[in-house]
Amino acid sequence: MKKIILAFDGVHFSEGAFEFARRLNEQEPILLTGIFLPQAELANLWSYADGVAGPFIPLIESSESEIVQQNIDRFEKLCQRHGIDYRTHKDFVIPELRKESLYADLLILGSEVFYENMGTVVLNDYLREALHDVKCPVLLVPEKFDFPESIILAYDGSDESVMAIKQFSYLFPALASKKTLLVYANDDASEDFPDKIQIEELAARHYSDLTLFKLNINPRKYFGDWVSEKKSAILVSGSFGRSGLSQLFRKSFVKDVIADHRLPVFIAHK
Repeated sequence: MKKIILAFDGVHFSEGAFEFARRLNEQEPILLTGIFLPQAELANLWSYADGVAGPFIPLIESSESEIVQQNIDRFEKLCQRHGIDYRTHKDFVIPELRKESLYADLLILGSEVFYENMGTVVLNDYLREALHDVKCPVLLVPEKFDFPESIILAYDGSDESVMAIKQFSYLFPALASKKTLLVYANDDASEDFPDKIQIEELAARHYSDLTLFKLNINPRKYFGDWVSEKKSAILVSGSFGRSGLSQLFRKSFVKDVIADHRLPVFIAHK
């Protein structure tokens, strides 16, 4: 049994994130910990990070507290209905979420509704803050998706990409049996897979239906468009940055995939 954290921003309930957790529980029973982060408190934490004051965000209204409790009740009833072993935590802040993630196998976030009322411009900031230094792999799930029937392994030769490939197979052996595409993207046609023999030897041991595919495009410009054409897939990616997951939203080619809510994205880092 795996321990999975499902994090909400309190006032928004991600149907997509819960549905993915439910489907995982069908494959293998899980312990699902629902964490309900107070919106105003976390917003202020980000606004005053590094000593720079942002716009004033008032404390949570009593009506919002009622919505949070309604979402907790909804989470618990859904878990009971679907036979999911669960725990609930509310009034967490980011440091507590990071600590909790140390004792979890996976963190699931709804990539569309997590702090959605803050606007799309700063949405990535809140996601980035939520993901910074998380101690377990992260799964970002859009509200509408097809449960994966295929896997896209994003590989660039980095330690992080190899770590993600291994972590995904360890966590989801049932999914690892599905059709899998290990993709290396580089617009230089003469460039082959980095350490091709080694990565093929490793990946083929964990993914039974594996194909290696060289994509001759600039990944930072066009990978998102290429991935958007893939249906019923999940993207597996490393963090692609020395500072861990916080760099994902500034430099990684999976940024557009997440921002456009195209498909579930699994992220692991060292």
